[in-house]
Parts: sequence; C-alpha cells; structure tokens
Amino acid sequence: MNSVPSAGQSALKMLVINGLAIALVLVTAMFIHIRVPIAGVGGMIHLGDLPLFIFALLYGRRTGALAGAFGLALFDLFSGWTLWAPFSFVIAGAVGFTVGHFAEKNPENRLGSYALSIFIANLITIGGYYLVEGILYGNWLAPAGSIPVNFLQVTLAAILALPLAKRLKNLV
Repeated sequence: MNSVPSAGQSALKMLVINGLAIALVLVTAMFIHIRVPIAGVGGMIHLGDLPLFIFALLYGRRTGALAGAFGLALFDLFSGWTLWAPFSFVIAGAVGFTVGHFAEKNPENRLGSYALSIFIANLITIGGYYLVEGILYGNWLAPAGSIPVNFLQVTLAAILALPLAKRLKNLV
C-alpha cells in the first residue's frame, strides 16, 4: 500500500496503475449507476467510488487522489454533468487522498482505521456536494435531499471495497 514507487514498483508501473485506476473509476461510474430524482435537480448513485476506494487502499493517497479527481471529473464531462466536473475533481480527489492516506498509515489492514477513513470520505462527499449545491442553486434546503444519496453511494462502495481490497492486497 505505497503510492511511492519502491524497488519493485517502477515509475512506469505506477503510471500504468494510475491510468488504470482513472479508467476504471470513469467506466464504472459511467455504466453502473442509477438516476435518482431529488429536489428537482436530480442526481445519481454510481459505483465509481468502488474502484476509487480499492486503488486508494492498495496504492495509497497519490493513486487514490488521481483516480478520484480525474476519473470522476471525466465522468462528469462525458455524461452531461459538465458543470460538476471541477467540483468532482476537488471533492473526489480529496476522498481518494483521504482513504489512501489512512491506508498508507495502516498497512496492517485494521478495519477500524479503514472504517474511519470511509467515515471521513462520507463527510467530504456529503459536505462538499452540499456546499456546492447550496452555492450553485442559492438554496440551502434543497441540497439536503442529496445527503442520503451521497451517503448511500459512499457506504455501498465501501462495503464492497473493503473485503475486495483486503483480498487483492495479497495479489499485489
């Protein structure tokens, strides 16, 4: 769980891993999602956070940040949510960085530490998108409808990612 290339991980290998992480986040969000009608502006639950969490847990904060920032911003650009791309870049990048940071600090795979990182990722996602929606729409009540959807998206991805990352760690 180290994002800095070690003797066994060349810079080229990390470039390929980071590119794969970005691509998997983009493709997963693009093709595995459910549109949810919320507060007149709509929204969606996607599984892009699943590969984001897995790569952050396996390769650390740099890969997590890159996968989140570029993968989900590109998703927004390609799927008609263009306005959200710069915000997703920052919010999802911060989520990936946070989960990866906890993984780097806890290479023993302690579930409590990972659960804390997912809790913080939830706060970043919910708080970040709530703040942006409030500013963009000039309404601080309507964005509250997004809170359960964002919570569900991050929590579902975490429930799937934690055991998968633990098993994949033995292969990496």
